[in-house]
Amino acid sequence: MINTIIFDLDGTLLNTLEDLTDSLNYALRKSGLLERTIEEVRSFVGNGVAKLIERAIPGGIAHPSYAEILREFKAHYALHCKDKTKPYDGILPMLDALCAKGYKLAIVSNKFDAAVKELSSLYFGERILAAIGESEKTRKKPAPDTVYQALEELAVNAAEAIYVGDSDVDLETAANAKIPCISVTWGFRDRESLLMAGADPARMITSPDCLLPLLASLSAEA
Repeated sequence: MINTIIFDLDGTLLNTLEDLTDSLNYALRKSGLLERTIEEVRSFVGNGVAKLIERAIPGGIAHPSYAEILREFKAHYALHCKDKTKPYDGILPMLDALCAKGYKLAIVSNKFDAAVKELSSLYFGERILAAIGESEKTRKKPAPDTVYQALEELAVNAAEAIYVGDSDVDLETAANAKIPCISVTWGFRDRESLLMAGADPARMITSPDCLLPLLASLSAEA
């Protein structure tokens, strides 16, 4: 029986796109490179900040300023990750409803670990029992490491958990962790992109208030 929900962060719970774009463009400007549009950044995110920088600059990691741009991005984002970021509409009521039903809630993200913990605490408080991001000790998604760490911290097994995310990376992560995945369409990838990535249309939701009824339906089928 499902008693644990593991959420992606960016594009699922929080709309972080503007702050990510601002920090990326700050770092690009400092190196004399062309800035990127918010829609370009939307397509770049999902695999961590190193991959974001690689996708955003000519030549990727071979660019001579790659390491410096990555450092500048991290420093700027650490100071400005809360400027424009906010939960998507309906997220907080959804989390409250899940908590009221007794679900254990966690976040796993490819954002660096300190930022994940800070943003989770700031926006969600005690609703989220475990918040885990990228670190030197843990492989980032789609490796299942952060999911396994969340399960361990919550003292539950994979058969009790379901994953909720907005991207192809999230689908891969859930598959690698051998847990079901619910895909959301309000985030950084649209419905068609998710379907092309293998999302189950029966496990897709268009708004946060759809999650609890879907969980009830899945439990009834089990």
